[in-house]
This record gives sequence, C-alpha cells and structure tokens, in this order.
Amino acid sequence: MAKTKSESVEVVEEATVEVKQVKGVAKLEEEGDIAADYLEALLDIADLDGDIDIDVENDRASLAIVGGKLRHLVGSDGEVLDAIQELTRLAVQTATGDRSRLMLDIDNFRSNRRTELKKLAGEMAEEAKSTGSSIKLAPMNAFERKIIHDTIQELGLSSESDGEDPQRFVVIYPA
Repeated sequence: MAKTKSESVEVVEEATVEVKQVKGVAKLEEEGDIAADYLEALLDIADLDGDIDIDVENDRASLAIVGGKLRHLVGSDGEVLDAIQELTRLAVQTATGDRSRLMLDIDNFRSNRRTELKKLAGEMAEEAKSTGSSIKLAPMNAFERKIIHDTIQELGLSSESDGEDPQRFVVIYPA
C-alpha cells in the first residue's frame, strides 16, 4: 500500500513539472506576441515593410523581422539592432511586469553573425591548441561572446570574458 502512495505522489509531481513547462512556453509566446505588436507599430511609424516571425528558442522568445529594406535597422555592427531589441524588451517588461530575455534578429544579421563567430571560434581554438597560448579576441557584445563561449566549450577548450563593457572580450585557453 505504501508503494501505491509513493507512485501517486510521483505522478502528481510529474504533472506539476509539465504544467510549469507549458506555462513557461505560454508566457514566452505571450512575450513574443507583445513584442511583435510593438515592432509592428514601430515599422508602421517608420513606414517600413517587413514580416515578423515569432518563435520560442532556448527558453526565450525569438523574433525576426524579414523582408523589405531593413539593413539600416541593423546598423554597421548591429548597434541599431541591439538598441531596438532593448526597447522591445522594455516594452514587454512594461506590459508583463517581468524582465524579458527575448532575442531579435533583423535581416538575418544575428543568424549570419552566429555563423561567422562559430567559424572564428573554431579557427582561434585551433590556433590556441597549436601555439599553446591563450588567444584574446576583439571586444564583443554579450550575444557574440556567448556564441564564442558555447563553441569553444563544444570544442573541448575553455574560455572566459574579461574587461568591462563595451570593451569586454573573450580569452580562449589552449587546454
């Protein structure tokens, strides 16, 4: 009989975990909808065309604005994109009362940058291995540093960020 009670408790706990996960996804989808409404209004004010794709990736809302002539919304190194992303996060926070970690991509800038950074990380990892020396990369924003760190970890090496924003950079260690 005690076995039956513990089995019942386990089922209840599993159901609770599932409800929390579904609620998390629903909350992220709500963040995506709020962000999309904000971005749609921004595009309308600027009289720009673009389609907004909403998704949930890596436990955060992910939005992409595609189509139209949007390169000027990215800026030369993504500074304008970073600013628009931060404003969108603030709009979501104002509406929900919770801090948002949403990611915004415009004109595939972040997607393309991710590919470039993974390649750079691979090349620098090989250099660190072959020379036995640590490698310091140029300053990067948090998004870019995370991609480098994740790639370096996948390659079996270690890395850390050093410095203060906006001059914060990644150091890759040989072993």
